[in-house]
Amino acid sequence: MNLVFVPEIVSGETARKCQGLINYLDWRGAPARFSSCMSKSWKLKLINFWPPYFGAGVRVKRIAPDLRAIDVEMKLRFWNQNYVGTHFGGSLYAMTDPFIMLMLIENLGRDYIVWDKAALIQFKKPGKGKVSARFALTANEIDEIRAQADREYKIEPKFTVSVTDESGETVALVEKTLYVRRKDRKKGEPSRSTEAGQRHE
Repeated sequence: MNLVFVPEIVSGETARKCQGLINYLDWRGAPARFSSCMSKSWKLKLINFWPPYFGAGVRVKRIAPDLRAIDVEMKLRFWNQNYVGTHFGGSLYAMTDPFIMLMLIENLGRDYIVWDKAALIQFKKPGKGKVSARFALTANEIDEIRAQADREYKIEPKFTVSVTDESGETVALVEKTLYVRRKDRKKGEPSRSTEAGQRHE
């Protein structure tokens, strides 16, 4: 598969190596092999070419260098509208689906397991034109999640994301529940806060 956008992301010898790997490997095996060739923010932007997003018209417009903020938008087209001419509800949810999970994976690091666990979407008004969603995590939020995961076997933080139209009105509210756990934690182990309390008794 010849993905011509790679040389635009990186340049020189690195770009040639990346392009050669992609030409040689199938798409499923490619990301792991050339992950060192580009920044994390550019790797996340490749999600624009993922078929479900590409077909729905979901576009990642901005990714902060520290991967703590991502802006996503979706324009209404004839091929992605529903029967009554507004945004399809499944697409409104899909545009919010993986980003908080991906942001936590990158910011917490390799010692943690992060999954999307549950989601609830409330439709507030019909979505027309261009709709947008912004995902943001503060350094304090990330530190708190890391500290809680270090103390407990698992934690399930919740996040709320608004999908807004071009006038700033809320089209949908999505509540995401994530699953976070340290890789070295085993089920049935006492929490570290419990262990600390026992040592002080």
